[in-house]
Amino acid sequence: MPDWSYIGSLMDFCAVYYTTQIVRCAAFSFLLAGFVMLLRKMLFSGRTFLRGLLWSSFLLVPFLGKLKLFYENESVLNVTWRLTAATMSWIWADRIYIAGIFVAAVCIFGKRLRLQKSVAEMEKVSLDNIVISVTDMNVTPFTVGLLKPQIILPKVMAGSYGRDELKTIIRHEQTHIRLGHLWFGLAWDILRCLLWVNPFLTIFQKQFRADMEDICDRVCIQSSGGTAHEYGLVLLKTLKLLRSGTEGTSPAVTYAGEREFADMKRRMGEIAGFRPYKKRVCVGMAAAAVLVIAVMLLAVHTHSYGRCNESRDIMVGNYDGEPEIVSYDTGKLAQMISYDDRYVYVEREAFDKFLREKNADGEIWIVFGGFYKLPGLAGAAEACIYESGSKDRIVQIPYESIMDNWYMELIKLL
Repeated sequence: MPDWSYIGSLMDFCAVYYTTQIVRCAAFSFLLAGFVMLLRKMLFSGRTFLRGLLWSSFLLVPFLGKLKLFYENESVLNVTWRLTAATMSWIWADRIYIAGIFVAAVCIFGKRLRLQKSVAEMEKVSLDNIVISVTDMNVTPFTVGLLKPQIILPKVMAGSYGRDELKTIIRHEQTHIRLGHLWFGLAWDILRCLLWVNPFLTIFQKQFRADMEDICDRVCIQSSGGTAHEYGLVLLKTLKLLRSGTEGTSPAVTYAGEREFADMKRRMGEIAGFRPYKKRVCVGMAAAAVLVIAVMLLAVHTHSYGRCNESRDIMVGNYDGEPEIVSYDTGKLAQMISYDDRYVYVEREAFDKFLREKNADGEIWIVFGGFYKLPGLAGAAEACIYESGSKDRIVQIPYESIMDNWYMELIKLL
């Protein structure tokens, strides 16, 4: 039967362990956000697809918290050690950060759920065997849902547009679905929750969605076989029909066209400058981006601490009224002490001489092995008591492993 008294300490451990990692990721996200925005403006302002691919670099951010360079690179250590020390020491701050993640998740995904519930109650119509939800709200078309995407059109458009115009609008939303933009939006919202201390992830969400819209417009124009002028006329008609604005619309989701007319005008400018592109080149760029992200993820994994890291450290302490560390020089102690999964083996003469030199009296403890999660953060070690007086050259000391404890097994898995 589990000892439920451990639950409080387990929750505190999770708060410290995950906050230490996530705060590092958040700090890095500030730099990356600035870098991406700079590239968008300076180098890729006229390159729609490359602007969109830039955002994929944020996929790396959640995996950077356990990089070894935070502990082993002197330059990085000098910059980040205060942050690491704070997250490892201030449990109240860790609790606040974790609470912030839950609050952000409730706010962001609560809007998604409310919108999906609203869509479920909308009138359904069929257009060319495609089921469309029709709303009385004065909004631009948008799509909700990941596994079962649902396209939503305002009733004023459904009644005013011709069949070909409606096909253009629906093709635009289907392109968002086909290109995976709804999943990209989900990933961005998850980042906003985890890294809620970085307000730029919310501020730059407008640019993120704008780049997705521009990509979708370009793909739709080229795949339709029509001209950019014809496509733009459809958007202009939308602008005219929905001139009363979009007040009362949930800001959750999705790629609901562009809810601000200033953005619609920006899109018109992009459409007016449309030039046919080579599909193979774009597919190649996307494949190259996927490959680069995969390689970088592999590099991050290779140079990060594992979920559970084996410790080979050995320490000797004594208890003579007060606990005291005798030595934690693993290299020296390993010449006298070894162990397996059942016994500790001590070279008696060398170890007794070592204890005399250290003036170690009282109860002698040998602490060894075990595991750790991150250097200086959580873990456990085996221990046994050394009793002098043995005549054997090698003293064999049995011990019971703490790794059989359910709590330790759970810590290792987290």
